[in-house]
Amino acid sequence: MNNLSTLDAGFLEVEDADRRVSLAIGAVAVIEGPPPNQEALLPALDQRVRACPRFGHRLRLHPLDLAAPEWVQDPHFDLGRHVRRVALPQPGNDRELFGLIADVMARRLDRDRPLWEIWVIEGLAGGKWAILTKLHHCMADGIAATHILTALFDDDIRDSFAGKICPHKAPGPERLSPDESGANPLNSLGGLWSLVTALTAGVARTAQGAAEIVAGLLHPAASSLNGPISDLRRYSGARVALADIELVCQKFDVTINDVALAAVTESFRELLIKQGERPRPDSLRTLVPVSVRSAGALGETDNRVSLMLPYLPVEEENPVQRLRTVHSRLNRTKAGGQRQAGHAFLAITNRLPFSLSSWAIRLLMRLPQRGVVTVATNVPGPRRPLQFMGRRVLAMYPISPIALQLRIAVAMLSYADDLFFGILADYDVVADIDQLARGIEAAVARLVAISKGRKTPRRRGKLSLVV
Repeated sequence: MNNLSTLDAGFLEVEDADRRVSLAIGAVAVIEGPPPNQEALLPALDQRVRACPRFGHRLRLHPLDLAAPEWVQDPHFDLGRHVRRVALPQPGNDRELFGLIADVMARRLDRDRPLWEIWVIEGLAGGKWAILTKLHHCMADGIAATHILTALFDDDIRDSFAGKICPHKAPGPERLSPDESGANPLNSLGGLWSLVTALTAGVARTAQGAAEIVAGLLHPAASSLNGPISDLRRYSGARVALADIELVCQKFDVTINDVALAAVTESFRELLIKQGERPRPDSLRTLVPVSVRSAGALGETDNRVSLMLPYLPVEEENPVQRLRTVHSRLNRTKAGGQRQAGHAFLAITNRLPFSLSSWAIRLLMRLPQRGVVTVATNVPGPRRPLQFMGRRVLAMYPISPIALQLRIAVAMLSYADDLFFGILADYDVVADIDQLARGIEAAVARLVAISKGRKTPRRRGKLSLVV
């Protein structure tokens, strides 16, 4: 697809609504050293970038939004405009790396060029280096972006999700299953009532979900964390073992996402208390993106997401009860139809004339948003270790943008044997963003200790993340 969907274009509108917002997503890969020299690096990147056609496309807009923006080939594409090389100041630890990430992600991408950048970062402690990849959110959602980025590494991508997005050859035609290839009239008549019943229930659930979303956006949150966004950012990262999270999952019959969000909840609770606020049941309404990407859309570089708006239970002090509450609230939110409502809304807007939908979105973007405090997105990443030019990728931290008065964004990405958290925040909302990252690690450690029947560990000091 060369035309942007309403959701894709909406990310451009969000950015236009606030000159201090940059709607770019990304990831930083920490790689074992030594880094390759520029003469070897650029040809390798050039070959991998050209395998994904979208990297060579720029936006073409239409006057008065009479038609949707579209992707067109950039006739003046120059890899050198998109690949930057920088060295960290000594000693090259977490503070220096994360500070650079915050600065890079605060800057907007040039819309006259393809909307991406790659930053090669030298000077990490221990002889390591890093690659920071930055894409505009109008190009892809978290799932598509993660697997597009995976295609930049050495692994054979033809059988991966990334291979479907950046194919070496065109995918074959879809095949119908035996049940789909022919219709039995008796089966069709027998299933008619079930179909009508299912559609009626689906409409009711979608309507309920739409009402919940509207109520969540209109009801102000009892928190000082949301508000105007400045032009500076802070960034930090956390890392926990997937084996530890899976142990908690088995003990309490919950999901990996439940455990991750429970850890995020505890960390936010500690932040609110430290800032002198009493955590309340309505303190932390959270935007949780939900993928609606079908198997047939794996080859599309666009956004295919809906949303849920649950309250994370920062008011709950007990870590086990907090985990169970996260689990129950997410299940209740899923059953309530919010995901279906968001998906239906986007489907409807895609059917409208683009000028009408774009003007409506532009108007909505300028209304004050005080109901949602943060965004927490969880994207599955590659479960086997990656390499870049023969060098092992040791860690991979995700980055999600902030906008619409949501001044803290938490992104989660599984890679190899670990779950990585990336926290991007407005510079003015929290003085010590590392506190949030360390709080997530400590919260998981407590749940692991409880699962093993041990006393919960005391809070530890700052840990090094550059491994």
